[in-house]
Amino acid sequence: MTGPLPLPPFQPWLPFLTLLKREVLRFLRVSFQTLLAPVITASLYLFVFGATLGQRISVLEGFSYAQFVIPGLILMGIINNSFANTSTSLFMSRYLGNIVDLLVAPITAPQLILAYTLAAMLRGMLVGAVITLIALGFAPLPWVYPGLGLVMALLSSFLFAQFGLIAAIHANTFDALSMFTNFLLLPLIYFGGVFYPVSILPPFWEGLSRCNPLFYLIDGFRFALLGSGDNPFWLSFGISAAMAGGLFLWAALLIATGYRLRN
Repeated sequence: MTGPLPLPPFQPWLPFLTLLKREVLRFLRVSFQTLLAPVITASLYLFVFGATLGQRISVLEGFSYAQFVIPGLILMGIINNSFANTSTSLFMSRYLGNIVDLLVAPITAPQLILAYTLAAMLRGMLVGAVITLIALGFAPLPWVYPGLGLVMALLSSFLFAQFGLIAAIHANTFDALSMFTNFLLLPLIYFGGVFYPVSILPPFWEGLSRCNPLFYLIDGFRFALLGSGDNPFWLSFGISAAMAGGLFLWAALLIATGYRLRN
């Protein structure tokens, strides 16, 4: 008589890899909505500000308006899609009740956050890469510090992936979740210097714009691509990294304690 078969060895990273695969496949299955739609929207912006206004006005010495606005549009696509991926996915898990499966699975809070975050960053960077390729047809970019540009893009994607997790946990309804996008994220983006340098504003409005956390992300990314910005790169990167670390700790605390996830 033989004894019971031995159990396979436990693989601590298997739940993480499974969740990561699920999240990537989730947005790839609806790629028309998650990837193509934001690229079309960005292309319309590029047409308006590149083909029509780009060569007629200038807000930064030595660069056309199209060159000035392209870095902001690239980062806007990365930010919006990174936020949308984590916020929508985690909120739907809460809404449908299958978040319970994750809470009882042998996956740690950092692994859960990392899986959601990497999938969101992949989506954001894919959208940003396609927008970049399309933008090259409207205006050439000098790419002064491409490595720093990649760092700022990844940091922006990571930051808003964390913000998406926090929004999904605090939102009670779909309307509440959309309020984060319509009444917080979009105003911060549009008043963060995407379409104009804050240095041309009157002193009061310039000071107010510098309180906008997205200003430092956009300005740092623009500095990396054009070699010119309203702040030195180290300041933009330092403030952005501090915000990203703070949001990560916030999201980790909420998920580790199961705040509003078991309701």
